[in-house]
Amino acid sequence: MTEVRSFSSSSTLDADGLLLALAPALTPSGITAHPRFFHGFATHPQVLARGLVTLADVTATRYFQYTPTSQRDPVLTAQGDRLRAECFSACNGVYARLDLLAAGFDGGEIGHGTTNVDVGADMRRALTAMRRTDLVHLDVGNEGMRVATIDRHAAERPVDMPPRWVRALGNAAELHHELVAAFTLDAAASRSFLASLPGVTSPTRSGWLTPGRTGVRVAPRASGGAVFVPGLHRLSALKRLLTQVRSLTVYGPRGGGEGAALVEAELPAARFTLGLTDEIWRGHSGEGALLAGLAGPSAVEDADLVCALLAFEPVIDVPRLMRDSGLTEEPIRSALAVLAASGRVGWDAHDAAYFHRELPTDAARVERDNPRLRGARALVASGAVRRDGGDGWLVRSGDDDYVVRLAGVGSCTCRWFLRHGADRGPCKHVLAVRIAQESR
Repeated sequence: MTEVRSFSSSSTLDADGLLLALAPALTPSGITAHPRFFHGFATHPQVLARGLVTLADVTATRYFQYTPTSQRDPVLTAQGDRLRAECFSACNGVYARLDLLAAGFDGGEIGHGTTNVDVGADMRRALTAMRRTDLVHLDVGNEGMRVATIDRHAAERPVDMPPRWVRALGNAAELHHELVAAFTLDAAASRSFLASLPGVTSPTRSGWLTPGRTGVRVAPRASGGAVFVPGLHRLSALKRLLTQVRSLTVYGPRGGGEGAALVEAELPAARFTLGLTDEIWRGHSGEGALLAGLAGPSAVEDADLVCALLAFEPVIDVPRLMRDSGLTEEPIRSALAVLAASGRVGWDAHDAAYFHRELPTDAARVERDNPRLRGARALVASGAVRRDGGDGWLVRSGDDDYVVRLAGVGSCTCRWFLRHGADRGPCKHVLAVRIAQESR
């Protein structure tokens, strides 16, 4: 991968205010070497400061087999009515997002675009020392600041990030799409719960968050309204926001049971979200949650059409996309799955809607990052898929025939499916049958 993202200067905090250094950005008008997303004052400076430091805490932490790591620069998206900053933990099992809403800014307009924001060690120390009463002037993308010049090759990838982050952004969107709000805690109960969380280096502890009249408790067994949280220490980063938290909303799988979980902290004019995979050792980049949507016969072509209709919306209007594209809802959903796999759309559980972020297009990424999808298409092309004479299918793979049934989430007699079931997306044989069925 070509290294193209760079900062010629670092973010600074001085008497003139907070200056966030940005990498080159993708915007509605194309690549901008000198992006400018906001110029004005922060109405809640400590929320801004601690939110950014919390992101830095998450991305510098390996929660599975704890090890501090070097930091990554969060992905920043400006969407007209808010700024979103996103990152993953070093182990890739924790997704973190800070949503800075319009009410948190004064004296300027929020622009549109996606880039990286520099949160280095010096900046962390300065942000940590920021007081609630400080008057902070915020310049997100100083027009006069020098940044790296983009050459012809750099223009293909102006936003550089770990490759697995792109895969993880897509899987996180699909996992969060399946979660629903289970309960909300008020400010007092939220702060009491956050204060009780184990530290990041504490022994692993999991349990069912069970709401009650006086707050929430961690129970060993499920009960009505409870949400299972795998690895409570993975929520410890929220302790930094303890005094700003107004409420906590906990999201769990639709229909209950164990699975991925999401905790959303409501802050003054902001929200902070942590998403957890269903196992402490599992990363978002390996979930395979998007494979079923990616298998659509025209998903990639439809994605190109849908992407052309997006404009950094904080809430993607699916009915509008249907009207403007002429596609029905199912192809739109498959197209959004492809865009999610490329990191270009995310899911906001609070709004129950997709949102648009723009990362450099890589047409080959979908298949390169999803070897099961690539294997399924190869099976279909070789004629390995056939009906078994009943309600099932036979797939010839190697020297063996595997029986596939599409009822529900689908099933297969292969070793991979017997080991993982449907928890990590369909196996390549189930995918091959779906592709063959749709093509016929």
